[in-house]
Amino acid sequence: METKKATIRREETNTFLVLEVGETPLEIILTDDNPNNIKQVFNSLLKELKKGIFEFSLEDEGKDLFQNICTEYIVQLNVEIKAIYDELVDYELTEEQ
Repeated sequence: METKKATIRREETNTFLVLEVGETPLEIILTDDNPNNIKQVFNSLLKELKKGIFEFSLEDEGKDLFQNICTEYIVQLNVEIKAIYDELVDYELTEEQ
C-alpha cells in the first residue's frame, strides 16, 4: 500500500490540510465551513483510488488544535479510503484489474 503525505499549511487568514495526491495537491480549508470544498477533494480522491489503494500520513510538527484535528481526520479518512477501495474492487471498478 502506498503512503501519501499530508501536511498542514498555516496562513494568516486560513489553514489548510494539504493531501499530496497526483500532480496537484488537494487542499481542505480548515478555517472555512464549505462542504463543496470537501466534496471536491473527496471526488478527486475517488478518482485516484481507482488506480490503487493508498493511505495518508500526516507530517506536521505543530502542537496546536489544527494538528490534533488533522491527526484524527487522517485516521478517519484512511478508514474510509480502505472501505471504499474494497467496494471498488467488489464492483470491479478499479483500473488495476
